[in-house]
Amino acid sequence: MELQGRVAVVTGAASGIGRALSERCVAEGMSVVLADIEGDKVRGVADELAAAGGTVHAVEMDVADSDQVEALRDEAVATYGAVHLLANNAGVGSPRPNVSTSPALWRWITEVNLLGVAYGVSAFAPLMVEQGEGHIVNTASEAGLTPSPLLGAYHATKYAVVGLSESLALELNGTGVGVSCLCPELVDTLVFESTRNAPADLGLGDPPPVDIHQVEQWMQTVAMDPADVAAQVVYAVKAGRFWVLTHQSTLDRVKRRNADLEAGRVPRGVR
Repeated sequence: MELQGRVAVVTGAASGIGRALSERCVAEGMSVVLADIEGDKVRGVADELAAAGGTVHAVEMDVADSDQVEALRDEAVATYGAVHLLANNAGVGSPRPNVSTSPALWRWITEVNLLGVAYGVSAFAPLMVEQGEGHIVNTASEAGLTPSPLLGAYHATKYAVVGLSESLALELNGTGVGVSCLCPELVDTLVFESTRNAPADLGLGDPPPVDIHQVEQWMQTVAMDPADVAAQVVYAVKAGRFWVLTHQSTLDRVKRRNADLEAGRVPRGVR
């Protein structure tokens, strides 16, 4: 799909992959609606892009609220007349053993990571089908393809996003609307600090079994730059590719998982 002169909506646009993708879309000549629950931050990003000559609009909203997602669609159309690219990118995570993940934490992670994507699809896909063109990018994760301990809720939602995306691609085949499923490995984002945006009454229970700040510092030394991920996403949209796997090692781990599946073994997980 050609991007020049088109309109993009990006959720989770205040930081990480969402911010980088918004920047890249502006560089491609798109008008961009940046959406995020962190209003001051997303407006700040939009101001920076506008100062550099970008055509942008910021919206403070929560993808876990279907009414707010529909309002985002309506505001995007009212502002720019159409939506050609939707990046369902907002996501959260909080490392916990499965057995000590509270029901409230399960609900919150599911509402953002899975239902936020589903609400985006429900709100924007019919508009794109009516237009006869468009593309939806759903951010899953390598965690939607291969397992690891301490991230049960995160894995469950990301596996679900992969399945939703595959089903959606089959349904929209022939409509002019494409679908891509982004499955990044380690990227320099704030995903594991996302409880800063959790509801005040969430009740996280026991502290995580890892030092989140140490994880963030480690990720900064080994993780991919979000701008590199954004470049791969834009390439996939232009080329009509479904899978966006940021690291070759993901394919190796998928092959290992399939071997475990065929042998009936307990999965060996990420290592």
